[in-house]
Amino acid sequence: LMRPLQGCRGRGVVVGTVTLCLAAGWALQTPGGVSLVVPQPNINATVAQNILLSVEYSCRGVATIEWKHVSSWGTTSIVEWRSGNYVNISTVYKDRVTVFENGSIQLQKVGMRDAGYYFVTVTEEHGTNAYGTIVVNVYEIIYEDLHFVAVLFAFLAAVSTVLICFMWLCNKFLHLFQKKTTHKLTASTTEEIELETIEC
Repeated sequence: LMRPLQGCRGRGVVVGTVTLCLAAGWALQTPGGVSLVVPQPNINATVAQNILLSVEYSCRGVATIEWKHVSSWGTTSIVEWRSGNYVNISTVYKDRVTVFENGSIQLQKVGMRDAGYYFVTVTEEHGTNAYGTIVVNVYEIIYEDLHFVAVLFAFLAAVSTVLICFMWLCNKFLHLFQKKTTHKLTASTTEEIELETIEC
């Protein structure tokens, strides 16, 4: 009686072990998990510059990549594509976005409205997701300030030129005045000497 019972118990352990191994093998073979790396989470740009929103994802199955832009003006879908298949670019970004296989996108000629948060979602066909965020700051080149500095510099250069010319003219008049004064003094001294000679 005891032996058949032990045999059943032994078979149950073997079946359980085989089932566990099969389940582990199936889990390893099933594509699972997505990894996403964002090497540069903060980007500073100036108006009209091209920027690369760089990411790198990996997964075993087919992935869908979606980019969205969130700012004070609202949320805008930029682009969505499935690796190896279609690319769906929003009409707002139609001529400004370049898509790369690793999940990155490039925005061309950014403006002030392009500042904000960029969210990327990588969804694997079995439902697992990975998320990434990039903050973009866009700075305006302040031409008004540069223009003001240029105008101020030109004004100061003109004023200094006028002052230099004025000083040169003053110097010339001073020399002429000194020559005339010296000539008059010389003439009056000569007259005095002649008068003294005549008196003698």
